[in-house]
Amino acid sequence: MKASKLRLLATGMGIVLLTSAYYQTHSASIMAESATAFLNSLTPEQRAQATFDFKDDQRFDWHFIPKPRKGLPLKEMAPFQKHLAHALLSAGLSQRGYIKASTIMSLEDVLRIMEKDDGVRRNPEGYFFSIFGQPSDKGTWGYRVEGHHLSQNFTVVNGKIAGSPSFFGTNPAMVPDGPRKGLRVLAREEDLGRDLIHALTPDQKKIAIVDKEAYKDIFTMASRKAALTGQPNGLQVSKMTAKQRQLLQELLDEYCYNMPDQLAQSREDEIKRAGDNVYFAWAGPEEKGDPHYYRIQAPTFLVEYDDTQNGANHIHSVWRDYEGDFGLDLLKQHYETSHH
Repeated sequence: MKASKLRLLATGMGIVLLTSAYYQTHSASIMAESATAFLNSLTPEQRAQATFDFKDDQRFDWHFIPKPRKGLPLKEMAPFQKHLAHALLSAGLSQRGYIKASTIMSLEDVLRIMEKDDGVRRNPEGYFFSIFGQPSDKGTWGYRVEGHHLSQNFTVVNGKIAGSPSFFGTNPAMVPDGPRKGLRVLAREEDLGRDLIHALTPDQKKIAIVDKEAYKDIFTMASRKAALTGQPNGLQVSKMTAKQRQLLQELLDEYCYNMPDQLAQSREDEIKRAGDNVYFAWAGPEEKGDPHYYRIQAPTFLVEYDDTQNGANHIHSVWRDYEGDFGLDLLKQHYETSHH
């Protein structure tokens, strides 16, 4: 009996150690390995184009519109380099996040056909990869993958990771025709938000709906620091029923779990720390097909979403950290610790 208990204990400890090892081989290591493999595949000219000093101001110059960018685009890579670039993108995202990102890239071909573009402006390979500093498990560095409707910004500081600003957008939000008719890349971001507003009572909606007309875009746009003026408005989570709070959590989970486990858990921890100090605000009509906007605001983070352009078939969505975008909070902690 005693030997049996010991075997069970040893088995249990083995599972714990394996689980621990799994989480210790976390995103920082995977990111560093993927970035190093990608950089090693580049020619000297490509490497010069793709790399920047960590302190370079370019690290903060993010956007989500189709405009010229610095960095190395997929279209200037050899096939094997493109695979390594996609491995680097996937290192910073969960499976669902990577599927969203790669499908968003593919929508450029849908736009090319819809707009009769020559492939210069609308190009699925018009996405740029930039690495800031020297990739390592414990060092300070970062990288960005960016193009039309996609901007994923990662900063690594002593093994800790920041993954914001994190922007996903889609145009069209639902492909209207052709072989991919009906495709909705950000369906859950839209549907879960609408489920929540529909679940509110008339009195709650008077508080949650902050404007009868949807805003033209997210307020923070591509600002270097996320900021909204004034006090948070909308419906506070403390005024919600248990079922409504669950719907809000499901919506937040969709944004959290675009990231790998380590980053997702960090976001979930932020939500828990915020407690009842979370607000849900909606603008515009509630019905599907109408222009609409929502945001979820807490002391440390902000989620913004809108679907207003192109006949309400064009989504922008973003997760911002007020003090943690581009890893600024991690850098501050690191410098303070190093100084002491």
